Amino acid sequence: MAQDFERNIARNIGTTAVTIFTANSDDAVVGINLANTITSQVKVSVFVTNSSADYYLVKNAPIPASAALQVLDGGAKFVLQSGDALKVQSDTATSIDAWVSRVDTISS
Repeated sequence: MAQDFERNIARNIGTTAVTIFTANSDDAVVGINLANTITSQVKVSVFVTNSSADYYLVKNAPIPASAALQVLDGGAKFVLQSGDALKVQSDTATSIDAWVSRVDTISS
């Protein structure tokens, strides 16, 4: 069986939450990398919005200047169901680049 690997990216994320993607089926997120692109520490939150409620994977996690954060590590994964929106927000304007890797569907 083949797996449909996808990626979603966003640049210059700031103080307004950015939807990285909205699931249109059952999707397995296998990696989230957040890079601080500025010269001072920022705090970042990653959350899923489901039926207008926010569920945090990480909230206000500090990322040092010019460093990165792996939100999922050690082989961790999580599933989003249709309509779930994965979002990223920083406490500082235009400071975060995000890269999300996921398995969209499984086909034969």
